[in-house]
Amino acid sequence: MTEDVGRSLDVRLVGDDQWDVVAWLWQDFRHDLGTVVHGFPYADGRYQHAWLDEYPAPDRCGYLCWQPHPNTGEDAPVAFALVRGLDASARAMQAFFVVPAARRTGLGRRLALDLLARHPGAWEIPFQHDNAAAGRFWRAVATEAWASGWVETEEAVPGKPDVPPDHWIRTT
Repeated sequence: MTEDVGRSLDVRLVGDDQWDVVAWLWQDFRHDLGTVVHGFPYADGRYQHAWLDEYPAPDRCGYLCWQPHPNTGEDAPVAFALVRGLDASARAMQAFFVVPAARRTGLGRRLALDLLARHPGAWEIPFQHDNAAAGRFWRAVATEAWASGWVETEEAVPGKPDVPPDHWIRTT
């Protein structure tokens, strides 16, 4: 893949009329997680979307990252993130997704660092135990953002004693 480092990052708050765009990308996000969380789509063909249904809200926001589509040149969404806890003692990265064609270009790292900087203060970033790629990604981002000012813990998944614990990166 080509490096995305020199390209400017076009990150925008999700507009009221753009939540449908996030909903489409959400299905890709949950599809990717399907192998990690053993998730199946429901009877209507869609994956679980309860978290997404909580947006927008006063203490939550979403972001879309845009790049020119390689075939049309028009803006195309290449990533999204959902942040909660805007009015809490710590923000949480509730969801983070980069489309497969834009991965391994540096875009995800740049997007994550941009969002952490937009919301200064304490952060929590959870990821699933079996999602090795997410673990490597978030540990590298945490080290770049906070040097040694973070810890990683494992916590049981509420109501799911049969699955491995989630990992949580938290600023210290």
